[in-house]
Amino acid sequence: MKNYPLKNNINNLKFVYSENDTLSIIFQSNDILSGVLGEFNSNLNELEKLTDTKLYFRGNSIIIKNSNGKNEIIKNSIIFLVEQYKNNGSIEKKDIVSSLNKFMVNENSKNENQKIEYIIKTPKTSVIPRSERQKKYVRSLKESDIIISAGPAGTGKTFLAVAVALTMLLEKKIERIILSRPAVEAGERLGFLPGDMREKVDPYLRPLYDSLYDLYDYEKIQKRIEVGDIEIAPLAFMRGRTLKNSFAILDEAQNATDTQIKMFLTRIGENSKIIINGDPSQIDLPNKSMSGLARSKKILGGFKEISVVDFDHTDVVRHPLVSKIVKAYSDQNNNE
Repeated sequence: MKNYPLKNNINNLKFVYSENDTLSIIFQSNDILSGVLGEFNSNLNELEKLTDTKLYFRGNSIIIKNSNGKNEIIKNSIIFLVEQYKNNGSIEKKDIVSSLNKFMVNENSKNENQKIEYIIKTPKTSVIPRSERQKKYVRSLKESDIIISAGPAGTGKTFLAVAVALTMLLEKKIERIILSRPAVEAGERLGFLPGDMREKVDPYLRPLYDSLYDLYDYEKIQKRIEVGDIEIAPLAFMRGRTLKNSFAILDEAQNATDTQIKMFLTRIGENSKIIINGDPSQIDLPNKSMSGLARSKKILGGFKEISVVDFDHTDVVRHPLVSKIVKAYSDQNNNE
């Protein structure tokens, strides 16, 4: 039996491998072990069911037996669940599903340090890319000035971008986060809607708020919004501005015209990033050919300062069924 102590920066766990494809994960903290196991071992049972493996709890260890080559997947899933418990004080079923859905595991990479470099630490949780494309996307968010990403819902485009933006704001690398969407349902004629500007646009920008609330305390977000550190506004309000020291995200860009996307991209100023995210399969414009998302990728994809990332159904990180649903619809559309 060989003993491989885990490096200090991964939750103070230790791994013991044996020759019969058995892996023991030894916890130094009983409190964290209890949190990962769940009440009446509910989390362990769920993990066992989802991976179709045999998992056992012995003393201060979780033991993986007869996993059919899934040891590393389950190991990394447990590492993530430990991180979730340390940050949030609890583990929900969705966390277990997320941790297994192409999450931390890259079968071609055995280097734990490589995984850690992609972790985005926010005040409420640690966010970890769950596929190779998500890793590429996170790397692009940190290194490129402009990022254009396209892919189905649930691939983490908005959530990962907001997470990187929030960390940069808190680390004072930027001064402001700007979140925007085209208000297609209202025809962007917001003056006809009741209430002030915030009340008019909030329904269309709710998914952006949801991403923020998952990563940062509600009261602190509200304070940041009040002082202008975080700005959430419809695309129409971006015209004529220059965005300096900012991290600007245009969500649902498939519903922006070619002219609107060009307008948003040309707002970029000193020490700023602009992210364009969209799902080509969910165009709500009266004429789908009006969408500027695909054209922006084609025109700008060759610039070294601009990264283009295309996601597909294999990158979906919601319930496992979502990936199957997205693929089924995509296949049907391709056959029509």
